[in-house]
Amino acid sequence: MPNYEKSRELYERACRVLAGGVASEFRKFSAPHPLFYVSGSGSRLTDVDGNVYLDFTLSQGPLVLGHSHPEVLSAVQQASAAGQLYAGQHLQELELAESLQRLIPCAELLRFSLSGSEADHAVLRLARAVTGRNRFLRFEGHYHGWFDNVAVGVGGTLADLGPRDNPTPVRWSQGLPAQIEHESLVLPWNDLELVEQAFARHGNELAAVITEPVMCNNGCIPPEPGFLRGLRDICDRHGTVLIFDEVITGFRTGLGGAQTLFGVTPDLAVFGKAMASGYPISVLTGKKKFMQPIAEGKVIHAGTMNSGNPSIAAALATLRVLERDQIPESLKAKGELLMAGLADVSQRAGHPLRIQGLGPMFHAGFTKLPAVRDYRDTLAYDKPAYAKFVVGMQDRGIRLIGRGLWYVSAAHSADDIDQAIATAYDVLKAM
Repeated sequence: MPNYEKSRELYERACRVLAGGVASEFRKFSAPHPLFYVSGSGSRLTDVDGNVYLDFTLSQGPLVLGHSHPEVLSAVQQASAAGQLYAGQHLQELELAESLQRLIPCAELLRFSLSGSEADHAVLRLARAVTGRNRFLRFEGHYHGWFDNVAVGVGGTLADLGPRDNPTPVRWSQGLPAQIEHESLVLPWNDLELVEQAFARHGNELAAVITEPVMCNNGCIPPEPGFLRGLRDICDRHGTVLIFDEVITGFRTGLGGAQTLFGVTPDLAVFGKAMASGYPISVLTGKKKFMQPIAEGKVIHAGTMNSGNPSIAAALATLRVLERDQIPESLKAKGELLMAGLADVSQRAGHPLRIQGLGPMFHAGFTKLPAVRDYRDTLAYDKPAYAKFVVGMQDRGIRLIGRGLWYVSAAHSADDIDQAIATAYDVLKAM
């Protein structure tokens, strides 16, 4: 068994100064307690107790090139030496915007922010301004940040959610304003018939439909054939803004995001995570018609830290490597090998995992369902069994995300993939 004593001592110390001992809610769910790390290199991460992990969390997705990529670190060092933050424009910001405009189908105009939550908030504000409507349609289990108006419909049990054709908008947090659930209409995903019915009743109220083009945050569920195209058609008929939240899919599924992969162009989109290899940045982007209110100052978007030199430099370097080395294609190939291997050894071990996703990111979990197509289906996953699996993998030197999402990076080698598969077999046999 690994020794976690130093991490335990630091966590107890942290609980005396940090609320919950962590800086983000999602960092609390580690066993036997949140761990403290000292370094990351390539596909490996080292904690304060000297334990080294083969890492498939990749800091919840941003580290698409792996830990401490030398080209990214060099670019950040040079940019920081020139100046950290100008509160004004600089050349690399313009160069990054031009690169993104070239790569992303909907990117006629862009604005940089720091986080996906901020950018999601801004695109919903834009949609309201352009349409003159107040509500938006979102899907159960999709994650669009932690701000108030999107903290409805993120989770809940089957009893909480109510009937499929008239779901209850479940609050995700205490402290939300009164009536916040009336800002959005929540539906199960991958069901165009329900979307059509909702628009028949509420179409003149809906400013936007916002969706993860792949439901990454719960189950890594791909859209069913025709679903995204159907959303595009419905929005066109009703004058509603279609928004893709590509914070996870962006630059992993392809340089143009999932909108390139699936051939459906939204009106507005949000990117983040893999864009800058772990440095804080996001981008809200869209067609000129929908971005023009920001350009004219009619819709306010601001931020003191926006376009800071280190983050812009990190994004430029990351995009350069992604494009030059055709990283999205290699991620897909590596991920598919890992998915197939995990499925095979889980069958042989007698604890079959359901594996689904696109390769660059995918989900693993224990369920008897023959298909998982929306958030309600994910509630059938045996979460205690998967938690036991995650602990077993961690104790054998492989770090995973507890909710079942796996990320693959450019730094993962063929030997890393083989090690993960072999270790999973050992853990599953021991369960």
